[in-house]
Amino acid sequence: MATDPAAAVDIEALLARMRPQLHRYCARMVGSVIDGEDVLQDALIKAMAALQSASPVVNPQGWLFRIAHNTALDFLRRRNRQEALHSAEEVDMIAGQLDDVESRQIAATSLRTFMRLPVAQRSSVILMDVLGCSLAEVCDIMDFSLPAVKAALNRGRTQLRELAAEPDDAPQPGLSETDRARLNAYVGHFNARDFDAIRAMIADDVRLELVNRTRLKGKAAVSTYFGNYSKINNWHLVTGQVDGRPAILVFDPSELNGRPKYFVLLNWSADKLATIRDFRHAAYVIDGAECVVDQG
Repeated sequence: MATDPAAAVDIEALLARMRPQLHRYCARMVGSVIDGEDVLQDALIKAMAALQSASPVVNPQGWLFRIAHNTALDFLRRRNRQEALHSAEEVDMIAGQLDDVESRQIAATSLRTFMRLPVAQRSSVILMDVLGCSLAEVCDIMDFSLPAVKAALNRGRTQLRELAAEPDDAPQPGLSETDRARLNAYVGHFNARDFDAIRAMIADDVRLELVNRTRLKGKAAVSTYFGNYSKINNWHLVTGQVDGRPAILVFDPSELNGRPKYFVLLNWSADKLATIRDFRHAAYVIDGAECVVDQG
């Protein structure tokens, strides 16, 4: 693509606008809002690199979804999931638009349920019924023929209805005692605004990712992050899980009985806090996540 500065600005603005929608697709494809953000970041890096090519981008939205789709498939292959990507049978069936009630039901389906669909079915249902793409757009993004997309869509919808009707009685694993103790200590100090105690917990080479905003490294640089939190009051931390992973859920203090606004992930090394991943500026990530407050 020609390096037209105006075009570059337009693409960057488009990336910012489409980021929540692209994440919604990636998260449902890989079954986790956290992994979905990783896939999305990889896809955006690929998109920015591809802008250096000589080929013009005719349909930027479809082009971005195609990159996100292929990046999600690469992620699933790396995770060694043996799922059929193509339907050998091409049938001429009607795969029309669903009514509003059916569309809302599918959009609200849990990520774990989507993961039980084969990849082609999962992708076609997400693109058409969750994100509102047309059949032609789905064909272009998935690189499938129209009959193959119709077949995958019909089967995916049918299986999703059957799966959604099943009782969800699978036990959810709780936090380990180690994870609970570490998170509770961090949450307790944070809510008490005892940031000096927090700084004593972090490693000298701690890394911070303020997702969709900035990255910092080292105790001195990351200390400014705690200083920024000390200046605002619209947060209350709670120990919990996101998609089965240990996490800190962040609530609006005036809506503690509501849904968390975003979350924070911590990783430890040798009993010191090694990485902080804060999704405050990427609140779209929590859409569709299974959030559980720890009861331990």
